[in-house]
Amino acid sequence: QVHLVESGGGSVQAGGSLRLSCVASGSTDSIGCMGWFRQVPGKPREGVAVIERDSQTAYRNSVKGRFTISRDNAENILYLEMNNLTLDDAATYYCAADPTEKCSCVGIYCYALRDGRKWERDFGFYGQGTQVIVSS
Repeated sequence: QVHLVESGGGSVQAGGSLRLSCVASGSTDSIGCMGWFRQVPGKPREGVAVIERDSQTAYRNSVKGRFTISRDNAENILYLEMNNLTLDDAATYYCAADPTEKCSCVGIYCYALRDGRKWERDFGFYGQGTQVIVSS
């Protein structure tokens, strides 16, 4: 089992920045891919960015150039640096982890690769979420 705890959410004006963190504990040696997902009420959870263990990254189109995902494997911490936030970025953000070694994003989708198949939004472990509020 992997336990994930997010922090860093808050309220910011459009154009502002936030940095999210996620600390992993438990069976952290089993973690391959990690990622950030987000969800607003009434809509499905959507992938934001993913990162493989060797720090290969991928992003959904709408956050490219504004968000940066990174990880510290020694400390088992995942980060998401968010700049130039827009109203569309407001959501609850969830940290995710999965044993698979390969993951990526294409267009608006982020996925884990297992057994030759793309599993969208289907990471093995998720945190409880941290809320990001963006005001105009």
